Formats: sequence, structure tokens, C-alpha cells
Amino acid sequence: MAPYLQEQSFYQTPTDETYQLATPNKSHSAPSLPAVSYEPGRTIVESHVHYEYEELRPTFPDVHWEPLIEVATSDRGIDGDPKFRNLLAEASDVFDYTPKIGTEIHGINLARLTDPQKNDLARLIATRGVVFFRGQTDFDIDTQRELGQYFGTLHRHATTSVPRRPGLEDVHVVYTDENSRDMRAGFTPTFLWHSDVTYEIQPPSYTSLKLLSGPPRGGGGDTLWASQYAAYDAMSPNMQKYLEGLTALHSANMQAEGSRALGRPVRRDPVITEHPLIRTHPVTGWKSLFFNPGFVTKIVGIPKTEGDAIIGYLNEIIATTQELHVRFQWGKNDVAFWDNRICNHSASYGFAPHRRHAVRVACHGERPVFDPSGASQEEELNARYNLPKVNKDGSGQSNYND
Repeated sequence: MAPYLQEQSFYQTPTDETYQLATPNKSHSAPSLPAVSYEPGRTIVESHVHYEYEELRPTFPDVHWEPLIEVATSDRGIDGDPKFRNLLAEASDVFDYTPKIGTEIHGINLARLTDPQKNDLARLIATRGVVFFRGQTDFDIDTQRELGQYFGTLHRHATTSVPRRPGLEDVHVVYTDENSRDMRAGFTPTFLWHSDVTYEIQPPSYTSLKLLSGPPRGGGGDTLWASQYAAYDAMSPNMQKYLEGLTALHSANMQAEGSRALGRPVRRDPVITEHPLIRTHPVTGWKSLFFNPGFVTKIVGIPKTEGDAIIGYLNEIIATTQELHVRFQWGKNDVAFWDNRICNHSASYGFAPHRRHAVRVACHGERPVFDPSGASQEEELNARYNLPKVNKDGSGQSNYND
């Protein structure tokens, strides 16, 4: 863990005596003070004595909900403009983080979107995986829920914390402070990559996370996302074809058992659901991997040795293929909006003792389906922009000199 500070300033002005001790030769002039205060790896810890988000701090209500049943869905992204002209009409800047995933937009107020802009936003998220917005002070929890409800029925999580304020049971609270235990040793780095609650019969689609309080710049707590469109495209055509015929079991059991071990309630009985390993997105028509290191326990219909090898292979693709990834450094009131159907994400540790407090709203998507007539993101975009065909031939001699 990096060292940290409790005070508001960590630069101590040197005294004349300090200079005398440090510079015996008084003929040399004293060094000038730096223009900025800086200490490697040290960040100021914010005081939360009078915390403005007390009603959104976490609680674990001991209630029981009935099992989820399938609900009708209608993806708003289908009605979005393919060039996103409604959404971007008020934007002051827009840029991609990488060719595969991640876009940041400036000049947009998420609390004041028109319906056509919301449709464009859904289409952009479905296309780019995750879209970032800075400094969304007007986007409070009620407005965040309203936007989520526009996209679909809000998901209520069976085990994680919800806000203290009643009536927000469909809001998931992310909360860590100086009293929280560091959990990094309990998980492998690949296991931390996940998409949310894929064990549901209709896992979430459009998902927003707003940071209320967090480490200052350079204090850690970044979030990473990985494109499952790009994960599919990273495979050989033979592997793609093989996986297209397989399904996987997604289990809620471990999450439920972990909550019970901590003495917390499980508000809905855990389920195990079978989903296709490759799915097709209803807005883009692109095929994507649908694999979750945190919840997939078995590949159906093949020997365990083979299934375990596939799980290990997919874990490696998601966790180590850099062009799949985008990393976001949060600021207060920043919002990330992603498509849980085609993204995995991972939190990062190492931000203690800073408080990290965020609220997440997610709506149910459709039941995952595979359409063999779907397209590849990479092949479609390469054809559109006249880019060279990607070489997936691993044979022959190569030399990497980067």
C-alpha cells in the first residue's frame, strides 16, 4: 500500500536552520521552493466528518424476494441514430480511448437528456462498450434511476448493499473506507474480471455507475473494462465456431455463500442458469463472447478436463489481451455507462485509506441468444474503414521489438 497523508498539506517550508544544516557552504544560494507540492505515491485523504451522502451509504436489509421471472424487453438502442447526432449535438468534445472500447463525451448533462438523446446513448454504449461522462453534479440518484428505467426494468441485487434511504432497493452501493478489509489476497486477478449477475435469466444490459466520493487523482481505485466483442475477435475462426455451439453454467451460489458467511442476508434464492457462450447483440448484430470469470462454473456437454482448459483459455484472453481493455481514472461525480452484455469489468485495489463510494443502477436485458448470422465487430469495422485483415496465423518466425 502506498503511503498517505492525513493533513491538508505535506510540504514543510524549510527554515534558515534547515538550510544551514543541509548546505554547510553558505556561499551557495538556498534552493528555490517548487511551484507545486509533490511527494511520490502520497495523496491527501479527504475528511468525511459531515458527509453529504449519508442516505446513500450501504445497508443490508433482511428481506426475501421471489424468484425473477422473464420480462419483455425492448432495446432503446435500436431506435438510436447510427451517427449519434441527437446525443452529440450539444457535445463539446468526444473521443475514443482505444479502437475497441471506451469513449468519453464532454458537454452533455445526463440529467437533461431528451428521449432521442437517450436512444442515441444506448446505441453508443452498445457500440463502444462503455462511455464516460465527467462531473455530472445534476445526475443525482433519482435521475440516475429514471434514466435506467427508460432503458428497462431495474435489477435488484440479491446480496449486495443498498442505500440506507428507503425505496432504493434497485440501487447497488459500492462502498469501501478506512475500516474496510483489503480483500485482494482472496481472489486471483483473472477472477476479479466479471460482468454483473450473469446467473440471472436476463442479465443486466445498460448499467451506470456514479462516483460520489473517491481517491484523488493518482490515489488509485480505477476501474477497467474488457470488450467481449474484441475477445470473440481475438480467437481463430475455428475456435469461434467451436464455442458458438457451447453453453456455460453461471452460478449465484458462491456469491450467496459468501454473504451468508459474513452474516448478511440473501434476499433471493441463488440460481444456476445456462447461457450460450457466444451471444449476438440485438442492436449492433455483432457476436461477442459471453463469459464471466466470476460466475461461470462449467462448460456444458464436454469433458471437465476440456471445459476447464476452455475456462482457463478464456480467462487469459479477458485478463491479458491489452487491446480489449480500457482503464478509467475516476473523479468526483464522474459517470461510467456500460453494456453489461458485452463487457467484463474489474475494480482495482491499492487505494486505501481513501473512501470510495459509488452507486450503480442496471436494467435487465434480454435473455442471451446466439444468432449464427451475426457479424464480427472487427471484420465489419475493418471493411468499413478499409483496414487490413487481422492476421491470426501464429505460425512462422516473428520478432517483437517494442
